[in-house]
Amino acid sequence: MIIGMSIPTFTTFHVILSMIGIVTGIIVVLGMLSASRHTAWTALFLATTVATSVTGFMFPSTDFDAADGVGVISLVVLAVTILALYIYHLAGTWRWVYVAGAVIALYLNSFVGVVQAFQKLPFLHALAPKGSEPPFFIAQALVIAIFLILGILAAKRFHPSTPQAA
Repeated sequence: MIIGMSIPTFTTFHVILSMIGIVTGIIVVLGMLSASRHTAWTALFLATTVATSVTGFMFPSTDFDAADGVGVISLVVLAVTILALYIYHLAGTWRWVYVAGAVIALYLNSFVGVVQAFQKLPFLHALAPKGSEPPFFIAQALVIAIFLILGILAAKRFHPSTPQAA
């Protein structure tokens, strides 16, 4: 049991949080490309992405593994991102810190999603059963390339003057 849920139920809850974080993160980052600041979507993205990382630490484990490392990095990035947005209000260099943080947080959530997809989906698992085969690395290279391009474009284009509704 984890916070009153069976492990399978808690796993489903964790995955739902992660999927909400990914979908809302995509909305937020795409909004940045047109200098749109979607306040409600952003709050939901940040909240569910923080919750995804926090709940990831609640699974039974005896070792500090790669997933824990990604979780720590994600929480640090999210803390700085939240500060940039809600405390420093995107003033000066905090604008690009926020953009970079939001894109990195979304990337890390997506990175874990790709890892999980190769572990859990039979057709992908057959292509890379150990997670060290070329199809896995190609998928991860494509994901990071997409996020690098999105991050650069968002940093150049995101100059919101006033908050906009969701």
